[in-house]
Amino acid sequence: MASLNVYSVLVVLFLTYGPVMVTKENDYIIKENNCETKMGLPCVLEAFTTIFKTGSISNKCYGKLVVLGKVCHSALVKRTLENPLFKDLNPVIIIAKSIQTWNNCLALIDSPSPFA
Repeated sequence: MASLNVYSVLVVLFLTYGPVMVTKENDYIIKENNCETKMGLPCVLEAFTTIFKTGSISNKCYGKLVVLGKVCHSALVKRTLENPLFKDLNPVIIIAKSIQTWNNCLALIDSPSPFA
């Protein structure tokens, strides 16, 4: 019976503080890696539109997204999903679009140029 009480307390703590810890973790990653300063506004808007709405990213911005790095890319997407303005979005779909966008960037960067 005591183990059930301990389990219940752990569940309540996780449900109460888990989201706060995730938010703080993403904020820490973003701050420590200077994520918000690595891409210009036009490329940020292209990436945002592609992931959170419907759009595409230019080749130039694909390159800048790769320079931004996967850690920053993921942390920024997750932090955006935590914003109450985006509470109606399906996180599974957004994460899938984020991964697809990242993979598209890598494929484009890794593919040989037809002009080489």
